[in-house]
Amino acid sequence: MSENIAVALPADTTATEERRHREPLVFGGLPEAEGWALAPITPRDRVHFRTDRELPLAEFRAALPAGVTVTYDEGDGLYRVDGEPGSAEPLAALVRSWCAAGGYGTVGLRPETGVRRRAPRDLPAAFLSDLCRHYCRVSLKRLQRNMSTIRLHLPDNDDIDQQVAEWVLKAVSTYDETKSVPFGAYLATQLSKWVHDLGRNAYGRTAADTENKQQKAIASFTAEHQRRPSEKELAAYMGQSVATLRRNSQTVATLNGLRNLQSLDGGADAVEFVVPDSAEVPDEIMGEAEQTLLSHALTAACAPDPTARRDQRAAQPNVLGWATWYLTTWGGQTKTQLSADLNTSVRNMNVHADRAERALKERLAELAG
Repeated sequence: MSENIAVALPADTTATEERRHREPLVFGGLPEAEGWALAPITPRDRVHFRTDRELPLAEFRAALPAGVTVTYDEGDGLYRVDGEPGSAEPLAALVRSWCAAGGYGTVGLRPETGVRRRAPRDLPAAFLSDLCRHYCRVSLKRLQRNMSTIRLHLPDNDDIDQQVAEWVLKAVSTYDETKSVPFGAYLATQLSKWVHDLGRNAYGRTAADTENKQQKAIASFTAEHQRRPSEKELAAYMGQSVATLRRNSQTVATLNGLRNLQSLDGGADAVEFVVPDSAEVPDEIMGEAEQTLLSHALTAACAPDPTARRDQRAAQPNVLGWATWYLTTWGGQTKTQLSADLNTSVRNMNVHADRAERALKERLAELAG
């Protein structure tokens, strides 16, 4: 007795393969791969540095040899001088001497060899425009899961759009098409790193990284032992001494306190200050009273504005502005020293400090009235 056995024949996979095959993206009339080939990434030597005040770029460029390019990242306050391979040390010496002769202080000046970069302007204009338009949309969609973090630093939608566009251009300049990784995949891996850098730029690289390491260590220990670690256990887990952990914990506590300036702002109108009569008390006490008023006004000026919309910058605490004013006024630090400690640019500090100054003047006018 025979049975009819149904045998599954191989299905025609042609239609499936056609669905899987994607046509190459076309930007400005060029397939993406052809566009990259028109401006391949090339090696160069580079000198990075920041300054205590902005350089006159036209004069600076004129002082450099032919073929050397200078770019300036306004947001980060970082200058980049690019030359031919093998020129890093001579360029660094030239930059250092030119800045010294002009009275410009340099911060973090360092030569770097074998940097692989492309200039976005070397790509065809239509290709670059279409590529940025496409990948800006893709990036905004991918960054939705990070949006709560991004809005802590960039509350305005226009600011977010501009930052994403800058990130896409940054990826264009560093993308190495010879490594057989699609640009979209490369961009996706970089975006998460650059979101983290927002916190490092706003609060200082050291403080932000310290907080991140501590939180990761606490989370790992808690998952492993089902409880939070003691101070000694956390220090051992992170390979640090208890003294180092305590210093770092103080840094993290300060950072968290600065982020929550709104909890410190009782409102100048809601608090009564008893100011002693200057005719009856020593000058030292008057100085302390005036300093207390000024420090409170500064804290209030840097706190979030409760009347601002959540998508506005004023709705977020001005942490860097507060730190710049407080540490240069009472901490005995110069902006150059503070810039090095926080690993951010003097220009970035000045932008936040100017914003704090405008609000501070209003506060002081209220107190004087």
